[in-house]
Amino acid sequence: MSKKLFELLNKDGRARRGVFHTVHGDIQTPVFMNVGTCAAIKGGVTTKELVNINCQVELSNTYHLHVRPGDKLIRDMGGIRKFMNWEGPVLTDSGGFQVFSLAKLRKITEEGVRFASHVDGKRIFMGPEESMQIQSNLASTIAMAFDECIANPSPYKYVKDSCDRTYRWLVRCKAEMERLNSLPDTLNREQLLFGINQGGVYEDLRIEHMKKITELDLPGYAIGGLAVGESAEDMYRIIDCVEPYMPADKPRYLMGVGTPLNILEAVHLGVDFFDCVMPGRNARHGNVFTWHGKLNVLNEKHAKDARPFDEGCGCTACRNYSRAYIRHLIKAKETVGMRLAVEHNLYFYNELTQKIRDALDGGYFESFYQKYREILDEKVDD
Repeated sequence: MSKKLFELLNKDGRARRGVFHTVHGDIQTPVFMNVGTCAAIKGGVTTKELVNINCQVELSNTYHLHVRPGDKLIRDMGGIRKFMNWEGPVLTDSGGFQVFSLAKLRKITEEGVRFASHVDGKRIFMGPEESMQIQSNLASTIAMAFDECIANPSPYKYVKDSCDRTYRWLVRCKAEMERLNSLPDTLNREQLLFGINQGGVYEDLRIEHMKKITELDLPGYAIGGLAVGESAEDMYRIIDCVEPYMPADKPRYLMGVGTPLNILEAVHLGVDFFDCVMPGRNARHGNVFTWHGKLNVLNEKHAKDARPFDEGCGCTACRNYSRAYIRHLIKAKETVGMRLAVEHNLYFYNELTQKIRDALDGGYFESFYQKYREILDEKVDD
């Protein structure tokens, strides 16, 4: 590619500090992308509040938006960014994860996948071309290639055959995106395509697949098919083995991961982009992340606790409300309590990646890593 999209600013070991230039703004990396599956953050956090918690990239789900309200409707409304009133970059996944998660409702062929909609049972076909067309209608900044996400563990032969098919699908995705971006009425003619590495927990398949997909010279590459049943140790092992084969001048995205500790470890191994539903999902059940470890605010010991979730945190919840009050709201099923907890966790994840970037800028990432890898996964005792 002639245009330099990704600048690697500095490194500390394998950890990377960079900036990714897009038509919708620069993305400072490492970055956590806040997940808004249906063009909204579950828990009631608005796009205006995403700005306040320093979100850089919003992520939405191609399959869900295709089913409801429909990608053509969103196109008619000016694209997803205008539809949801978000000025920053948006990444849309491809629908490939639904191939995995809707296993009982699907049939995979070389052409693509036939689904039964989880909403009304309507039959849907999605292949590489259809996924690219839907994402082009959404006019996201970054579109993900259509792939198959495989459960771990899966038989070696099935994983190899799936990798080969995913590669063939990627070739088709690239050709279709180039066609769509050449059309005069395409909303975002600078939409970027990221390829996805698969291979389960088999190192040889992962390396072989990464070598093949990098030959296509795409703007970025993701590691998919992790955090779907394997151990954290297996996940780190796969990242460690495949990272040397990822282009140094392209962003690396670890899909669907993970805990604060997962993110810290993956940055240490050379990853740049992250997303996960965990911070929002955990928050809706009273589990919040702090700089002292994990906190369950629903525990009885917090019933009269006047402290915020985390002293010094700048989020709305911590600046204004006590653990006792938010605990009461969540237990009483008052939605504002859930919203405050979700906002806190998303603020924490965005602050975590900001602090990682600061450490990389300041040359002290290794000491930051050693300190917080011992803290972030612990449970808060007090």
